[in-house]
Amino acid sequence: MTMHRLKNVLIAALVSTGALVGTVAAVQASTLDSILNVGEAKNEAARKSQAKIDRLADETRDLLSDYKTVTKQIDGLKVYNARLERQIENQMKRVGSIDESISQVTVIQRQMTPLVIRMIDGLEQFVELDVPFEKEERLQRIQFLRDNLDRADVTVAEKFRGVLEAYNIELQYGRGIDTYRGTIDLGGTKRDVDFLRVGRIALVYQTTDGALAGAWDKSAGSWVELPSGEYDAAIRKGIRIAKKQATIELLSMPVSAPEAN
Repeated sequence: MTMHRLKNVLIAALVSTGALVGTVAAVQASTLDSILNVGEAKNEAARKSQAKIDRLADETRDLLSDYKTVTKQIDGLKVYNARLERQIENQMKRVGSIDESISQVTVIQRQMTPLVIRMIDGLEQFVELDVPFEKEERLQRIQFLRDNLDRADVTVAEKFRGVLEAYNIELQYGRGIDTYRGTIDLGGTKRDVDFLRVGRIALVYQTTDGALAGAWDKSAGSWVELPSGEYDAAIRKGIRIAKKQATIELLSMPVSAPEAN
């Protein structure tokens, strides 16, 4: 009986021990799974953290590269701005110089206008007192200069240049020989004549039929008739020379003698 009880107790103990071992094994397996799950979670978190770190590192490198590029651009802009400032400074100096020049030009222009007027007046007086060759054309040239004085679209420099050109034309008149056809009043009758001008030394005419000839008497301020036949050949020769139909040669022309002082 006693042995039977011991067997039962032993069996019960073994059963209890087996159950305990099974329970412990189950608990250990559950704990291991939890530990493995926690490890995997940490590994996953570590991978995500590393990926974030790698992404941040890439972004940092990109930002650093952009910073270096911007820094170079800023340095280049500083150099460009410094040069631009020097150019602007030099241009401002030139503007100041130009303003000063403009002021001087304005003063000169104010002084030139009265000068141009005096020159035109002097030229007109000269033509009125000069030998009366092509007088109408010369007076028209002077009137053109006067008309220009009131024109706003003609600069003072252009007006002055026009007066100088007119003076030069008058100067050339005294250096050449010329002929032209016109009319003259002879005894109340208009006659067609050929004029011959030898510089400003002599101004003569001959009627187209060759019958009459005359010369301008500067001292008298009028035309005088020349003796028949005395200068006819010379005048005809002079007209041919002026027309480039004959070679230049010495001509005998009536010249007014200078007045004695």
